[in-house]
Amino acid sequence: MPLHTGPGKPDERPRSMNPFYGEANPVVEMTEAPPRHRLPAGPMLPTTAYQLVHDELMLDGNSRLNLATFVTTWMEPQAGVLMNECRDKNMIDKDEYPRTAELERRCVAMLAHLWNAPDPEAAVGCSTTGSSEACMLAGMALKRRWARRNSDRYPSRDARPNLVMGVNVQVCWEKFCNFWEVEARQVPMEGDRFHIDPQAAADLCDENTIGVVGILGSTFDGSYEPIAELCAALDALQERTGLDIPVHVDGASGAMIAPFLDDDLVWDFRLPRVASINTSGHKYGLVYPGVGWALWRNDEALPEELVFRVNYLGGDMPTFALNFSRPGAQVAAQYYTFLRLGREGYRAVQQTTRNVARGLAERVESLGDFRLLTRGDELPVFAFTTAPDVEAYDVFDVSRRLREYGWLVPAYTFPANRQDLSVLRVVCRNGFSTDLADLFLEDLTRLLPELRRQPYPLTRDKEAATSFHH
Repeated sequence: MPLHTGPGKPDERPRSMNPFYGEANPVVEMTEAPPRHRLPAGPMLPTTAYQLVHDELMLDGNSRLNLATFVTTWMEPQAGVLMNECRDKNMIDKDEYPRTAELERRCVAMLAHLWNAPDPEAAVGCSTTGSSEACMLAGMALKRRWARRNSDRYPSRDARPNLVMGVNVQVCWEKFCNFWEVEARQVPMEGDRFHIDPQAAADLCDENTIGVVGILGSTFDGSYEPIAELCAALDALQERTGLDIPVHVDGASGAMIAPFLDDDLVWDFRLPRVASINTSGHKYGLVYPGVGWALWRNDEALPEELVFRVNYLGGDMPTFALNFSRPGAQVAAQYYTFLRLGREGYRAVQQTTRNVARGLAERVESLGDFRLLTRGDELPVFAFTTAPDVEAYDVFDVSRRLREYGWLVPAYTFPANRQDLSVLRVVCRNGFSTDLADLFLEDLTRLLPELRRQPYPLTRDKEAATSFHH
């Protein structure tokens, strides 16, 4: 979420409005717009307030055409009705809203089964506002477990906790390390390896390592990190040194793809070293934002002292969350989607999305101007850059020109060791149909003759041109 500062010196010049907004008397009422940066002197008609806000929001991009976001942009009308019925329920009040609490508990149990917890009934978990909060909670549990094991020397100057991860992690992990005073140890990219190297990660571990993060679906290119190989490298490390380093799997996207489409891939609680997993219900969980999920293998993986038991509004309530007030709508929508689709329904939806991604990636490659980094065969996401012989334009020019047609396609530079590589990335989601993919390809194809005639790439300020890609 961006941090907004005040408007500085606001422009409070009178601004005209459509007089018909003043329903009672269009000649007199509401011919001048209310101030933008201070409260109006008095109330206005609800229809007028609605129209003012509605008109300004028309300038936002079309979320269905946003190929940068992983977040769900379409649900069935029935889900919208259900969410509207639950939006006033503060789900943290489990005594007042026990059925909402029960739906949350059922969702946790379903995910425990889906992710092959050794004893699904013993797995513990909770809903969150999204994967960012879920990652914070998982990181806190890793740090507290490490601190308990090292209580004889922590806190001290010589025992600074660290967390090992690839340089490709989502920014929430950097936030966690900053907020909770943990050293971030990052495995850099090398050559055509755009995510973590298991052995390099193990080599960064020491007695102060609280855990290693594996990403099941990198936001940079949509590829899965090798979770099983990562666990094997840490198993070998334990045999050599005695260090027992747990793994957290950030499955923000992939944890709702792999269980349905990649049956042979072992990445979850079947690996004894995996202590916790998170996912975003509002990504490939197919729910509107914002809901996420955090699960731990068992109660030993989640230290009891982190769980608050509050006598709140008449009931004893265990809670582990950063937010204490949150609407129950998204949890109800997640349970609705689990019921609505089931395993086979999710399999069909995710397979269709992957098919769209793979088909579109192949057609982009066939244009001849682009080189694919990934093909949409893990996450339904693919990244591509300009071909080596393309000199007239770059990925930032492509992104800028696609915006003219309404398409939001992020262009960005890779991190350290591969800052020479700039790419475009397309995220395919439920609702991005084959028809929409055809329209996207038509618009991209239509742009190419003009781009090829450029004397050189025209985007000067790469930082300003770079779309947010997480």
